[in-house]
Amino acid sequence: MEMKWFLSKIQDDFRGGKINLEKTQRLLEKLDIRCSYIHVKRIFKDNDRLKQGRITIEEFRAIYRILTHREEIVEIFNAYSENRKILLENNLVQFLTQEQYTAEMSKTIAFEIIQKYEPIEEVRKARQMSFEGFTRYMDSRECQLFKNECRKVYQDMTHPLNDYFISSSHNTYLVSDQLVGPSDLWGYVSALVKGCRCLEIDCWDGAQNEPVVYHGYTLTSKLLFKTVIQAIHKYAFMTSDYPVVLSLENHCSPAQQEIMADNLQTTFGESLLSDMLADFPDTLPSPEALKFKVLVKNKKIGTLKETHERKGSDKRGDNQDKETGVKKLSGVTLFKKKKTRKLKIALALSDLVIYTKAEKFKSFQHSRLYQQFNENNSIGETQARKLSKLRAHEFIFHTRKFITRIYPKATRADSSNFNPQEFWNIGCQMVALNFQTPGLPMDLQNGKFLDNGGSGYVLKPHFLRESESYFNPSDIKESMPVTLTVRLISGIQLPLTHSSSNKGDTLVIIEVFGVPNDQMKQQTRVIKKNAFSPRWNETFTFIIHVPELALIRFVVESQGLIAGNEFLGQYTLPLLCMNKGYRRVPLFSRMGESLEPASLFVYVWYVR
Repeated sequence: MEMKWFLSKIQDDFRGGKINLEKTQRLLEKLDIRCSYIHVKRIFKDNDRLKQGRITIEEFRAIYRILTHREEIVEIFNAYSENRKILLENNLVQFLTQEQYTAEMSKTIAFEIIQKYEPIEEVRKARQMSFEGFTRYMDSRECQLFKNECRKVYQDMTHPLNDYFISSSHNTYLVSDQLVGPSDLWGYVSALVKGCRCLEIDCWDGAQNEPVVYHGYTLTSKLLFKTVIQAIHKYAFMTSDYPVVLSLENHCSPAQQEIMADNLQTTFGESLLSDMLADFPDTLPSPEALKFKVLVKNKKIGTLKETHERKGSDKRGDNQDKETGVKKLSGVTLFKKKKTRKLKIALALSDLVIYTKAEKFKSFQHSRLYQQFNENNSIGETQARKLSKLRAHEFIFHTRKFITRIYPKATRADSSNFNPQEFWNIGCQMVALNFQTPGLPMDLQNGKFLDNGGSGYVLKPHFLRESESYFNPSDIKESMPVTLTVRLISGIQLPLTHSSSNKGDTLVIIEVFGVPNDQMKQQTRVIKKNAFSPRWNETFTFIIHVPELALIRFVVESQGLIAGNEFLGQYTLPLLCMNKGYRRVPLFSRMGESLEPASLFVYVWYVR
């Protein structure tokens, strides 16, 4: 039956005789078989017996079988098929229940799977599944490692903003290094498309009274502020409906600040939040209440009440000194700054700052006594790291109440990134990374914010939100650990390196990122000269004490004995977004691009 179906699908393509490589690739696509050209090319060459660059219908069938009849899938199919030819509907129900952990509605799901993936009509009508259907189902999105439920916004979005991790970028306008690299609108567009919700805009006085965006005192190129704002407006809500925060690093004179305020109001119109929401006079609103809103983060003069009272009045030419110097506080302490400087702030811009007022961090004690609910702090990674080690409990107490942004230290002129995990562990909402720099930190960033529909907002675990919690990431007292077991079965059409001449020596590393006690990595043996279908069949177990903060990262490498291992692809996701059972792990390049159909085939099981 399968043979008859197969021939009926392809014989027209062979009416004119043999077919070449390009036609072979197109025919495989017509049969819904996802394949990488580089692998097909090698298999084509191996099966072209006369070496004329053209193959017969029998040779095409051999290529098709190599691509689709993977041994590990055949083994699973045979274990549930009574005659090794067909799966009855109840065999499929059994597989879904026992292996894929879909206990509820599995009969309905089985019927839907047959209708969707079984290509042979008479088998489909009999509510059965052939191997052709089974292999298409196993290769589908439904069998991916990432849970479908996590692909949509499923978390409660009515908590105050400070209860969420917020996808944030640093120096968003740069697309390479911090000193001489180009400033580019693409930095903003690509960050927004990736779900980033907090963008940084470095503003300076420009010619012709037009503020510009660039990294001050460096040779990076300049963009007009209004052009940046227009690009943000166009892409702000393409990936997510939830609020965008514009973090202004403001070096402009009051006159050009007024132009900035004017640009913001003209471009964003009603989307720009320029007054308190009636329901939130003294608490931060929720992402839900701020849907499709743009918030300005900048220094501010006076109170929200005063801003509200000035609404609609002409503020041009009205600017005030914001003193950033020595302050004497009643009873407490003398806080000193090396030099006292006064920053003039235009009232027109100041009044656009509502729930995200930038306030210099002085100390946890000062914040406890004086910080207002709408004041946010930005802390450099070096100071934040020191505080997180010495005063983790106070730091967590602080991030429960106030939005805290962590940014890379100034010495990272190459736009390198720090590991964001250590700051998520203490509840920092805005951990700002250089989105333009690929590597482990951005893999963790992209992996974490896959959750909750890629909306850029992920609800913090309860122990980082609740006041009665005594959580300390470095000293886990009580926990309900998760035991995670991953059987790494095989690789599917793995990407090839330039040096591997179609046959890589491949290995996989599985890493856990989370609280210090949960950090761990394990790796497989090396499979020689096989990037097409390496079989590892190795099982790894991890005990994870704080699963709510854990990310799992799969890295595929090609072994290099002289130059060291070469990165082939990776995939990172939150532990709690992992499906159980037989799953496919899609791979991404260092730049974050999909390498489909390259993937890993795993069996996952975890219990709490």
